[in-house]
Amino acid sequence: MAITTGDTLPAATLIRMGDDGPVTVDIAAHVAGRKVVIFAVPGAFTGVCSTAHVPSFIRSKDALGEKGVDEVICVSVNDPFVMKAWGESTRADAAGITMLGDAEGAFTKAMGMEFSAPPAGLIGRSARYAMLVDSGVVTVLHKEESPGVCEVSGGEAMVAAI
Repeated sequence: MAITTGDTLPAATLIRMGDDGPVTVDIAAHVAGRKVVIFAVPGAFTGVCSTAHVPSFIRSKDALGEKGVDEVICVSVNDPFVMKAWGESTRADAAGITMLGDAEGAFTKAMGMEFSAPPAGLIGRSARYAMLVDSGVVTVLHKEESPGVCEVSGGEAMVAAI
């Protein structure tokens, strides 16, 4: 069953690249006591993810900060090496967006947000969504009906919802 507003984030470990290699991130501990926006994409370096979703949060990061958001996190079912390269390529890292890999898809599955699109070569990926998490509790959740669009899950929509 998919996570919904009022639910607590599931326990999961994500991975980011640190200075000395991959670093695990306990997402529950990471968001404890903080207001965080998490947005998820079907895949790093894919069309809408690179041309619309990530750029919308780069544009909106300051406005989210003004609304009390401590951190903006991008999650994808990719390894941390890909997420680091994608963050550099899109300049998300320079904008201060945290790029976390859900390499095994465990977080995505626990969220009930897994989907596959075999014709596009996307198997066991994440649906496209964005959420505001306050001390581990989902307070706003915007999920796209189709992973090929970025409308309700974009940065500007999140700013408007907070």
